[in-house]
Amino acid sequence: MTFTKIYNDIKSLKIQGAEAVAKAGLKALKLKSDKDSIKKIISARPTEPALRNAIKFSQISSIDNALTHFTLSEKIIPKIGAKKIHSKKIIFTHCHSSTVISILKEAKNQRKTFEVHNTETRPLLQGRKTAKELSKMGIKVHHFVDSGARLALKKADLMLIGCDAITSEGKVINKIGSEMMAEVAERHDTPVYVCTDSWKFDPMTTFGFDVEIEKRQAREIWKNPPKNVKIYNYAFEKINPNLITGIISELGVHSPDNFVREVTKAYSWMLK
Repeated sequence: MTFTKIYNDIKSLKIQGAEAVAKAGLKALKLKSDKDSIKKIISARPTEPALRNAIKFSQISSIDNALTHFTLSEKIIPKIGAKKIHSKKIIFTHCHSSTVISILKEAKNQRKTFEVHNTETRPLLQGRKTAKELSKMGIKVHHFVDSGARLALKKADLMLIGCDAITSEGKVINKIGSEMMAEVAERHDTPVYVCTDSWKFDPMTTFGFDVEIEKRQAREIWKNPPKNVKIYNYAFEKINPNLITGIISELGVHSPDNFVREVTKAYSWMLK
């Protein structure tokens, strides 16, 4: 595996998920770690503070220690998250999150019986990846088109989603459609939990910078649209913290406000 191959895989979404991107970026820097290479890896996915935080920590400590952080988090978060899942319940999720998958896997290993409602997540259909992985674990999945999310949520007892970034105001950035679905969940009194490694907190937002919302190529949606038709292909959107019941991370379960306080206290180096 070369630096260029890893960079191209991150940029083209062959490597998906914020933690996977961060770990791949660290492995790329083991191969090539000059300033230009660091800038190039970060530029591959602008809405990925986990990648930036991992690289910053690797420079303070080491690449191996940064990778160890993710290894430990991957063991802690499923144990915490699985406590929110009870037998004979329905869990709703959108897009694909390795953290959500690990929580559902842990709940399954604890012999809890539950079903999952998930969305296909257009235009790249990451929801199919979620459905395939859960199916292999023996978890029953009901797969809905994105516009059927209201029906999927109507019978759900819990909504679990991942995230790509969290701002200093407690806003969560996740796959486009996430806030709309959180609004539907609120209408049906369905708790919404964001499942994430805390390194997805974006320290730049503390200093007034906005999280860049990645806008992807129009051809992913429509290769040859008619004249006068403009395609909008935003990959992410912000979720109002008032719609979020809690954020599940290696630091525990916290409201968005408390999460921001806990992460800046635990990882003060982010703000330096």
